[in-house]
Amino acid sequence: MWKKAKRMLRSNPPRKRTGNPEPARATPRASDGTGGGPLRSPVVYGLGNPGSRYERTRHNAGFLVADELASRHGGDWRRKKRSQAAQINYGSTSADLIKPQTFMNDSGAALGNFRTEDLIVVHDDLDLEAGVVRVKVGGGAGGHNGLRSIIRHRGNDFVRVRIGIGRPPDGMTVTNYVLGKMDSAVKESIPRAADAVEAVIESGPEAAMNRFNVRG
Repeated sequence: MWKKAKRMLRSNPPRKRTGNPEPARATPRASDGTGGGPLRSPVVYGLGNPGSRYERTRHNAGFLVADELASRHGGDWRRKKRSQAAQINYGSTSADLIKPQTFMNDSGAALGNFRTEDLIVVHDDLDLEAGVVRVKVGGGAGGHNGLRSIIRHRGNDFVRVRIGIGRPPDGMTVTNYVLGKMDSAVKESIPRAADAVEAVIESGPEAAMNRFNVRG
């Protein structure tokens, strides 16, 4: 038995070890929750409801930001199966603008093949004072049905540009409030929210948060 084992060792000698280098580590990006550098292929996903009935409601703030970006950068809207889409160039970066046409509660169904880590979701936010703009990575739905749908389809690991609409007054339901006419403070914040999206595209979410999440 020992002779047989020695013959096997001679015919199959152990390999020499050449060292044990550390495995390469991926560069942190926004998709891993670190708020890293610019997204590879940014997709601006503005939330809202289709149709003239909802055009100027608080819940359509995301649509208006997408429209603002298309206007600034020469994007032409085209109808797709479940969305309206336009492509823009910002500096050396090409970005897709998307307005889902599935209605708010099913916003995640229009994501198609876009990568979650490339998403910049733009939406109204009840938890921010009307007109306030903030940038965030990850988190829960916070009662927002559009976010809830996206999270259900893809998880929560995406960048958000939040547009504050404030809370409804006493006696008004949240549904009636978000579907009510957009007040001036929210309307005037649309260009600033578009600036925040541009900052994410240009410099990444961390830099955008440093710029837009300052109280003042």
